Amino acid sequence: MKTKIKEGLKLLYAKIFKINDSPQKIALGLSLGIFSGFVPGIGPLTALFMAFAFRANRASALLGTLLTNTWTSLLTFALSIKLGSAIMGISWREVYEPWMLLVKDFHLQRLFSLSLKKVILPVALGYLLVALIFGSLAYIITLFILYLRKKDEDKSGINLPGRT
Repeated sequence: MKTKIKEGLKLLYAKIFKINDSPQKIALGLSLGIFSGFVPGIGPLTALFMAFAFRANRASALLGTLLTNTWTSLLTFALSIKLGSAIMGISWREVYEPWMLLVKDFHLQRLFSLSLKKVILPVALGYLLVALIFGSLAYIITLFILYLRKKDEDKSGINLPGRT
């Protein structure tokens, strides 16, 4: 399992550095992709649209959504509920229990019967906050790494693999 994760990270690293664009555009694209990947239901098309609107790199935006799409939404579900509930001043259990009933036996009628203020809004707010935090962190970390790499290229006088 560890080797697969290491291989995946190396592949991600290589793909990001093969992108021929400014560090700011690459980092912004990746962060927009991660943001849209964390929020359930908005996905790759939204990331591409936001990358186009913000003039960010579309390839890194798509890569960000592929990294964070469905599986990370499931991992951040509890965190999103707790954050959204805390912001709204509601017990997270009051949000979690009706939401789990909806997930276990989904019907549109049940969705519409949920309280917007007490269930849907805290979950949506939590997911947006988590997405904003992780998207911002992705921007800062990616930009930092890209600048370090550029600095290494400038010092050595040679282009490192993946850069043209």
